[in-house]
Amino acid sequence: MVNIFNPSGYIAGMNLDTLVSDIRSHPGVTRKGSISDVISFFPTLPTDNILASYGEDAAVIALNDDALLLAADGIMETLLKTNPFNAGYYAVLVNLNDISAMGGIPLAMVDIVSMKDEKVCAQMMRGIEAAVSKFGVPIVGGHTHPDCAYDAIDVAILGTARRDEVIFSHTAQAGDDIIMAMDLDGRFPQSLSYAWDTTSHKDNETCRKQMLVMNEIGKARLVNSGKDISNPGSIGTLGMLLETSGKGATVDLDKVPTPADVDFSQWLRAYQGCGFVLTCPPANSQRVIDMFAEVGVTAAAVGTVDGSRKLMLRTGSETAELFNFAVDKITGCDPSRVPTSKR
Repeated sequence: MVNIFNPSGYIAGMNLDTLVSDIRSHPGVTRKGSISDVISFFPTLPTDNILASYGEDAAVIALNDDALLLAADGIMETLLKTNPFNAGYYAVLVNLNDISAMGGIPLAMVDIVSMKDEKVCAQMMRGIEAAVSKFGVPIVGGHTHPDCAYDAIDVAILGTARRDEVIFSHTAQAGDDIIMAMDLDGRFPQSLSYAWDTTSHKDNETCRKQMLVMNEIGKARLVNSGKDISNPGSIGTLGMLLETSGKGATVDLDKVPTPADVDFSQWLRAYQGCGFVLTCPPANSQRVIDMFAEVGVTAAAVGTVDGSRKLMLRTGSETAELFNFAVDKITGCDPSRVPTSKR
């Protein structure tokens, strides 16, 4: 059973200020702050073929009428220590979701494996094997560091899309509807209280269809922007999209698709195995929602983009400010740091 909407108010016994504090202090959000520090070291070079980079889920590189999508992710040390199999599995999944969020089709991956404990490494590799088999995207090479002082897994991925069908995250427009799309058929695995698993128990065909739904949405040119829901959770991910776009929004929490019997604060801060935040013209919202429904993903219009640069949360008659991007940062990838897309 799921609660697609929560008309009685979002959480009995929890006030909005508490939720704001929970999201702002969530490690999935706070850990993003170092991104702007890192990219400050990179020189600005003449790159006419780079359509987008910082602030996007993948870099976008022009290749004639097509675009190459290039992304990479590493897995947190805490996950690798507690569940090496899941660390390997999610090392693949998070990269696939980055390509999917951009409207792309994933082509292949390479990995970097650092080994201290062979047993831990073996479990990690079995997780990678399981994800590669489920989603059908191969590992085609990489690098291995034996005899390390630590265990680690990092994966890079290459995808492709038509140049004029790429879904960027820095192009939200004032007046857009905000669509949150999440597969509510999932669970929180033991020891992973902020990772909503929607794929390990599903058949390969279902998972692959869900992975490619954003490609179909991109082909139809229905949305102005989008991101996959990653470690910052659904609201934090929306915050990154708005920050990069130089926009604000008001979100009606009572409209966020939510599973039954899941703590709402935990839900809003959770990584989604299959989840996206998008913005689109209101006239396109229902078609986007229907396309997600066709692959078993629940989507709803939960708010509106505006030009305020403030992310506001609303439930019932209450409203609270979560971020003011005139003074706050999540990644620091505001419009001044984001290359303009050249479609």
